[in-house]
Amino acid sequence: MAGGDPEGEARGRGLTCRWRTTCPARQRRGCGACVVLIATYNPTKDEVTEFSASSCLTLLYNINLCSVITTEGLGNTKDGFHSIQKRMAGFHASQCGFCTPGMCMSIFTSLANADKSKKPEPQKGFSKLTVSEAERAFSGNMCRCTGYRPIVDACKSFASDVDLEDLGLNVFWKKGDKHADVSKLPAYTLGGGVCTFPDFLKSEIKSSLHHLNDDSDVTISREGWYHPKSIEQYYDLLNSGLFSDCPVKVVVANTSSGVKGYKDQDLYDKYIDIGDIPELSAIWKKDGGIEIGAATPISKTIEILEQEAGSKSSPNGSVVFRKLAEHMSKVATPFVRNTASIGGNIILAQKYPFPSDIATILLGAASTVRLQVYSQTLEVTLEEFLEQPPSDPSTLLLSIFIPHWASDSQKESKVIFETYRAAPRPLGNAVSYINSAMLGHVSQKSSGDLVLSNLRMAFGAYGTEHAIRATKVEQHLNGKVLAPSVVLEAVQLLRETVVPMEGTSHAEYRVSVAVAFLFSFLSPFAKGIKGPGKNPSIGSASSSDTDDPCNLPLSSRRDTVSSGDHKPVGEPIKKYAVELQASGEAVYVDDIPAPKNCLYGEFIYSTQPLAYVKNIKFKPSLASEKVLTVVSAKDIPSGGQNIGSSFMFGDEPLFGSPVAEYAGQALGVVIAETQRYANLAGKQVVVEYDTKDLKPPILTVEQAVQNNSYFEVPPGKYPKQVGDFSKGMAEADHKILSTEVKLASQYYFYMETQTALAIPDEDNTIVVYSSSQYPELAQNVIARCLGIPFSNVRVITRRVGGGFGGKAFRSFTVATAAALCAFKLHRPVRMYLNRSTDMIMIGGRHPIKAYYTVGFKSNGRITALHLDILINAGISPDASPLMPDTMMSGLKKYNWGALSFDIKVCKTNNTSKSVMRAPGDTQGSFIAEAIIEHVA
Repeated sequence: MAGGDPEGEARGRGLTCRWRTTCPARQRRGCGACVVLIATYNPTKDEVTEFSASSCLTLLYNINLCSVITTEGLGNTKDGFHSIQKRMAGFHASQCGFCTPGMCMSIFTSLANADKSKKPEPQKGFSKLTVSEAERAFSGNMCRCTGYRPIVDACKSFASDVDLEDLGLNVFWKKGDKHADVSKLPAYTLGGGVCTFPDFLKSEIKSSLHHLNDDSDVTISREGWYHPKSIEQYYDLLNSGLFSDCPVKVVVANTSSGVKGYKDQDLYDKYIDIGDIPELSAIWKKDGGIEIGAATPISKTIEILEQEAGSKSSPNGSVVFRKLAEHMSKVATPFVRNTASIGGNIILAQKYPFPSDIATILLGAASTVRLQVYSQTLEVTLEEFLEQPPSDPSTLLLSIFIPHWASDSQKESKVIFETYRAAPRPLGNAVSYINSAMLGHVSQKSSGDLVLSNLRMAFGAYGTEHAIRATKVEQHLNGKVLAPSVVLEAVQLLRETVVPMEGTSHAEYRVSVAVAFLFSFLSPFAKGIKGPGKNPSIGSASSSDTDDPCNLPLSSRRDTVSSGDHKPVGEPIKKYAVELQASGEAVYVDDIPAPKNCLYGEFIYSTQPLAYVKNIKFKPSLASEKVLTVVSAKDIPSGGQNIGSSFMFGDEPLFGSPVAEYAGQALGVVIAETQRYANLAGKQVVVEYDTKDLKPPILTVEQAVQNNSYFEVPPGKYPKQVGDFSKGMAEADHKILSTEVKLASQYYFYMETQTALAIPDEDNTIVVYSSSQYPELAQNVIARCLGIPFSNVRVITRRVGGGFGGKAFRSFTVATAAALCAFKLHRPVRMYLNRSTDMIMIGGRHPIKAYYTVGFKSNGRITALHLDILINAGISPDASPLMPDTMMSGLKKYNWGALSFDIKVCKTNNTSKSVMRAPGDTQGSFIAEAIIEHVA
C-alpha cells in the first residue's frame, strides 16, 4: 500500500471510492453501521483468520495485505443477493436502512466463525450458529428505527436449533401455514458461501514473504507510518529524532480514537504500529498464572481466559479466569474487541481518566504488568502502574500477568471472586457508571461463622483518575465475622474512599452503587443480614452464572389470532429496496461522490445563551492553518435573508448576528478542503462575547413565566375544555392538589446526522442534496436566504438515515448553510455534522412541566382534572404552537370528567425544540399515566 494517508480510515465513502457499504453515523465509533469483515492470511500455516471490525476506527495501513469484505461483497444487484440480505428483507428487518450493512456483516462474521467450529454438522439450510449466539451476534450494532425483534428473527433463521414457527412475520410463509419449512427460506451454504481471502492476494503475500521478513527496511516511513518488527527497532525509532518536532501516536488498532477522540484534538502526522512485534502478542502459561502480551486483542484474551478456566491444569484459577472473561465480554462491542488490545485499554486508563472495566477487574485480580523503558525492563503491580504519571511513547507496556488464585485446603478456605458494573446497557457497548472487582478467601470458623481473608477490592469509573483499591475496607474486613456493625462500618469506610472528582455527573448515585456492590459481595457471608446473595456456606461461595443479569432468557413470541375480514390489510409485504439497503447499494447523501473541487464545512456555534459576538478567531494549530475561509451572516447576498428555518408560525435566523440568542446557535461555517480539517478547525475556534446592555437569558420555563415570554397559540389550535371543573371537584371524595410532573427533552439520535451537499450551477441556480423530511420547504428557505427565485433551487432527497421529525424543519439550517457557502465560493460544499455538533444544535423533544389538581370518587372514578402546563419551546416557534392540541389528544385517552387547563408555550434562550415521534401525544400520555398512577 503506497501513497495513502495514514490517518485515512478503512471507511472510504463519499470521496473517490465507488463502494458505499460502510455508513459513518458519527457515533463516536460505537454504532456498528460501518462494520466490515477483515481477513488475514498466515502463509506458514496456510490459514485464514476472519473477524469483524469497525472500519471508522481502522487505519488504512493497519490493513495492509488484509482482505476486506463489505456487505456489497456478500451480494449485490449485479451478482445476486446473499441469503443474509434476502432474509433481512423478508423478515422486515430494515427501515431507514442506514444500519443494515453493518448488521449484515456482524451476522455474516458470526455465521462464518460458527461454521468453522467443531460443533456437529447442522441440517441442510442451517448454520452451526445457535439461537443464543444468534441473539448476541449483533449485540454491538445499533438500530434506531426498526426495533430489534425482526433483526433477531432474520439472524435466528440461520441457527441450527431454531424453531422456525417461533419466528415473526415474514414473506416466506403466511400466517396460519401449518408448517414453516427451511426450504422456503433463501438458501444458505455452510460457511457463508463467500471467498473472504482471494487466491491472488495469498500468492502476493507468499511471494513477498522474504521481503516482509527482512528487518532492514521494515521501519522505513510510508507517509508517516512506521512498522517496527521488534522492541529493539521500536526504540531505535524513538532515538532516531524523527519525532522530535511533532507528536507520534503508538497504535495497535487505533480504537482509542473512538474513546478519547472528542477530547484529544491533536492531529497526528506520524504513527508507530506495534501490532506485529511478536513479544507483544505472545501468551505464556506459567505455574503461577498466565501472562498475556499487551497487543493481544481483547476478544483473544477472552478466549484464552475461557480456555484456562476450563483447563484441568488450573482448576484453582477457574473462578477468577471465568469471571474475568465474562466481564470482558461486556466491554465495548464484538467488532471493537476483535481489534482493540488489552494493553491499549490499560494504557488508556493510565494516561487519561478513562472509565476502564478491564483495568478495574485486573486490579481486583492482583495483576502485574511488565514494562520496558528503553533498555530497562520493569515489573510492577497494576496498582503502581496506574498511579504513575501519564506514560509517553518511551514506556512500552509488554505484558499483563494474571495470577492463579488457589483455595487453601489446609485452612479449608475457598476463593471467591466477583466483578460488577453498572452501565446503561448490561450486554456492553456502554461505558460504566461505576465498576468493581472483589476477591478473597472465605473460611468457616468452628462456631460456624464465615470469615473473609486476603481481600482485594477495586473500584473504578466513578469519576476518578483511575481505578483504585479500597485498602481501608480490606483491612477492616479481613479476619472478622461479618456482623451488621462490621458491615456498616465497611460501608462508611467505602464512602470515604470512593469520592468522585468535582464535576462528576450523578456523583451520589455512583457512590450508592459502590455501596450496593459491596453489600452484594458481603451479604452471602454476613451474619444476621438478608441480602441478594446465596446461602452463607463455603460450598456456595464461588460465583455462579445464575446470578448474572446478563444471562438473559432467549426471546420468544406470542401469537394473537386475528380475523381475515380486512385482508389483504395486515399481510406481510416486503418493503421496496430493502435488498439495496442490506447490500449497501442504497445511496444516502454522504454516499454521493464528492464533486471536483469540493469543499467541506463545519458550524461555528455559540457557547453563550445570550451575548453579542465581538470577534471570531482560531487557536494556532495545524487544523486552523487549513481553514480556507469562514462564511457568516455578512456573506448573505444582497436581496437574501438571514433565514435558516421556517414554518407556518415564523422564521428562525441562520446565523446569530450580531447577537447569539442561545447556546448552540450557528455563528458561521468554517470551510476547509477536507471534513476532518473542517471539524478540527471548528473545535479550535475562540469566540469573544460581550453581554453588556443585555438582559439575563431566559433558560427555564419558570424564568419565562416571570418575564412573560411566550409564543402565541392561534385560537384554532388551542384545544377546548370539557365540562365544569368546579362542579367536578365538588363531587369528588378525594383530591390531589397542585402536584408537579416533569418530562425532560430527548435527542433525536438518528443514525445519519444532518448532512447536505450543495452544488452551484449556471445562471444563479443551485442543486442541494439534503437529508430532509421536508425538501419542498427546504427549497423555500434556501431560495429566500440566497435571494433567488424558488425555481433556481433544486432540492433532492432520495432517502434519509433516520429522521423521527428531526429532519423536518431542523434540517433546513444545514442545507441552507451549505447552499450559502457554495453560492459564495462557486464551489461544491458538503456538510456532515459530527454527533456532538448535531446534538448541540438541532434540538429535540419539547420538555414540559405541569401541575395537576385532580378529584376522584372513593371507587376510583375521576370527576375533575385541572392542568397548568408549561412547554419549553426554545428560541423560535417552529411547530411548538401545535403542541397544546396534540398534548390534549394524548390526555383524552381517559375520561377525566371535567377537564380544564392552562397551557403556555414558553420562549426561552435554548435551542428550538421541534416535532419528534408522536409530538405532544408522548408528553400528554406521560402526564395522563402519572396522574392515573397517583390516583390509584
